[in-house]
Amino acid sequence: MANLEAIAEAVDKGDRETVVRLVQEALSEKVPAEQILKRGLVVGMDRIRHKFTTNEAFIPEVLIADRAMDAGWKILEPFIKGLKPVGTVAIGTVKQDLHDIGKNLVAKMLRGHGFQVIDVGVDCDVQKFVAAARQQGTQIVALSALLTTTMPNMKEVITALKAAGLRNVKVMIGGAPVTQAYADEIGADGYAADAGSAVDLAMSLLTAGEAVKAARPAKKPVAKKAPAKKKPAKKAAAKKKSARKKPAKKAAAKKKPAKKAAAKKKPARKAAAKKKPAKKRK
Repeated sequence: MANLEAIAEAVDKGDRETVVRLVQEALSEKVPAEQILKRGLVVGMDRIRHKFTTNEAFIPEVLIADRAMDAGWKILEPFIKGLKPVGTVAIGTVKQDLHDIGKNLVAKMLRGHGFQVIDVGVDCDVQKFVAAARQQGTQIVALSALLTTTMPNMKEVITALKAAGLRNVKVMIGGAPVTQAYADEIGADGYAADAGSAVDLAMSLLTAGEAVKAARPAKKPVAKKAPAKKKPAKKAAAKKKSARKKPAKKAAAKKKPAKKAAAKKKPARKAAAKKKPAKKRK
């Protein structure tokens, strides 16, 4: 029978070879890959996280444990490609700050606890964070700064997210000079002092976000009104009386010519048919 507790212990100790062997044995015994991940690898990573938070372990031990867990994850990955992540976090170091050790450690911790992590890198301007927040599924933006001179850039990111209409995405901040008071001042949703507490904070922000969604009344779907059929325009004055006025009757079928003047006056009778000659006197 597969010993998932032994896998957790091997991760905690950073024993990479043992993790690989035990994960392969568990798979050969038909133990579900998701169970190996959650009850073996994640439990081991959670232990080293708590030790780090209470100063029982330090950065080198965390990195070794992370490599051991990563080796086990690579074996399980083909079997759990469809596994839904706990949440999605976009993480990066703000503009003009090139430090990445803290950021990378937080990213590893989050991945080890089932988060999908979008690493935007170091020296990131606000638009990189806004673009990462726009990605489908991003729920948290995590900002890191190691210099007091770069801390104001955290506020600029929050302002840009508001301007872009993305303030529904939670913002958590951290780094050596950062404090809870500063997080409150700039309107961040949370502050984490170290990588271990960053995981707890991310979990709580997700839970708070889900609670807010659940509290909102469901919007009733608005039935779309069918567009009213346009009434056909009244036949334009009976088709404008056959569109064109009929031509006026031909002017009295052309005026008849006046009768010829009395068909020309007849010539007067010849003067008494030429007067007969008078009879001769005897």
